[in-house]
Amino acid sequence: MLIRHLSFFVTLAEEMHFGRAAEICNVAQPTLSAAIRKLEEDLNTVLIVRGHRYLGLTPDGEKALQWGRQILSDYGSLLHELKGVKTGLAGTLRLGVIPAAMPCVSFLTSRFRKTHPNVNVEIRSLTSRAIQHGLDTFELDGGVTYLENEPLENVERLPLYNERYVFMCAPGHPLGNRATVDWAEAVAQPLCLLSEDMQNRRILNDIAASVGLKIAAPIVSNSFLAVCAHLRSGQWCSIVPHTFLHVFGGAEDLIATELVSPRQTQVVGLVLSARAPQSPMAGALFAALRHTNLDDDFDRSWRAAS
Repeated sequence: MLIRHLSFFVTLAEEMHFGRAAEICNVAQPTLSAAIRKLEEDLNTVLIVRGHRYLGLTPDGEKALQWGRQILSDYGSLLHELKGVKTGLAGTLRLGVIPAAMPCVSFLTSRFRKTHPNVNVEIRSLTSRAIQHGLDTFELDGGVTYLENEPLENVERLPLYNERYVFMCAPGHPLGNRATVDWAEAVAQPLCLLSEDMQNRRILNDIAASVGLKIAAPIVSNSFLAVCAHLRSGQWCSIVPHTFLHVFGGAEDLIATELVSPRQTQVVGLVLSARAPQSPMAGALFAALRHTNLDDDFDRSWRAAS
């Protein structure tokens, strides 16, 4: 009964509306309200600020929400592990990935599902801060993000590859036939880049600033798809991770040239919540990827595209 009441309470806290929470929990609204009152009685405290509608959580309610999420996650993990012993791991792996690391996801899912074919994988494109929140609230089993730049807190880390940067342009561009391009030359071009709320853009800004340069991009987006669309128009250039050649390499209307002066790299890797025991999904993901080095996979894509 405690698990059921906690589930109602967490759902209400997330939905912030009694009617919606009752509908999601598949109970009548009075039943949901009575269950939460019983939870308050058992815990001997008030969790909900009550009025004619949902008004928020009390300080004790905020603490109970954190514990409730962890208890529900552990309970779900217990059920998965007991069932997995009999039938093999099943369910859904929830993976948060920063946009800059999206080219690596097929390498990861193929390795994971080779060992766990009955598990579905749900991939969410998220900022690094959203991945931190998802791990903290047990909404994600794992994340893929930068490990050294703006590192996440309370996580276990597994390096996967080193991201470096390339200048992309149309074949007729004056820099299109170069073996390498300097950062000073690249930032002087009409650029379409990620917006500054994205960590990849903040990394590019820091690299440019390290050699006294400032990036001014007339076109910005929080989606690499928009960046690529502008590249394909032939009017714009961009600076992207070299891993994107795995997705767009070989296109005759795009040229990628390695950026130098300076030549910089960033470590991208897997992050899991630092807790013991790990959930069955998180533990299985770590085990499937612990000997993974994607640098070779991406280098093959780079050579093929070049």
